[in-house]
Amino acid sequence: MKTSIRYFCLLLVLVVIAIPMGPYQTDVYRKLLIWVSMALSFNFLFGVAGQLAFSHFTFYGLGAYSVVILSYQAGLPVSVAAVLALVLCALIALAVAIPSTRLTGFYLALATLALAQLVTVLQHEGGSLTGGANGLANYPVPSVFGIRAEGLPFTAVIAVLLLGTVAALRALDRSYFGRACRAVRDDPNTAAAMGIDVVRTKVVAYMATSVMAAAAGMCYAFVDRNVNPAAFGVEYSFLLLFAVVVGGVGSMWGAIIGAVLVFALPLYLAPVIGHYHVLVFGVVVVLIVLLEPRGLIGLGQRLKHIGGRS
Repeated sequence: MKTSIRYFCLLLVLVVIAIPMGPYQTDVYRKLLIWVSMALSFNFLFGVAGQLAFSHFTFYGLGAYSVVILSYQAGLPVSVAAVLALVLCALIALAVAIPSTRLTGFYLALATLALAQLVTVLQHEGGSLTGGANGLANYPVPSVFGIRAEGLPFTAVIAVLLLGTVAALRALDRSYFGRACRAVRDDPNTAAAMGIDVVRTKVVAYMATSVMAAAAGMCYAFVDRNVNPAAFGVEYSFLLLFAVVVGGVGSMWGAIIGAVLVFALPLYLAPVIGHYHVLVFGVVVVLIVLLEPRGLIGLGQRLKHIGGRS
């Protein structure tokens, strides 16, 4: 009960923050909440399950495209389209996970990178189904139970997505499955000797986080009402990796802090140095890996420890 009240209070805070915002600030705020939810699910996949996959934004895009195609080209109700889109993304994730999760490290990264490039090509060459390079745009604002996906109610939906992601990942991390993921990450052979099904654990972790990414993509589809290949490029998967490494691999708070920094800094750096802000991120990641592998969370703990001794 206390946990439910805590989440409800957090939901109110996230919604109230958006009340005084103008259209531009609201748009940025919604995308920030979606970005944080993406970083959290990727942090579980990479930091807890130990899978370095570059397909997270691929499923983000698949979720966005699927719900738009099913609802406005196939004519299905948005609620039905959303469920079918999640099921479709789960099946695709399963088809990818069964062969891919038998790979480790660099090879898994290459396999999922190839998937990301394949999906990008299909989005470009999909004709009227995907809208080609221009994507799909200006589709109507959907209504669910008589509530239109716009204004403050839609911001509340995105806040629910974020808090739902947090709640689901906390439950997974604290369960037997979360402990199994950490064991497989640390030493697959020892985990197998302890009776853990290594392949099944990897497949479920990949599927669960991919479906979370797809759910975030469905929300994004109605933020700008425009889905196109450029919005789901593989470079964003690298930025997700930056966010998790900078914040602290395996830490939910680290993922949140890293996501906010990686999302917000370009808004201030891009007008000054243009696209070179990505180079700045790369330098920062290298320095963190060399000086403080635990990221900003680890740096904060070190400073706290030093302050406590003094």
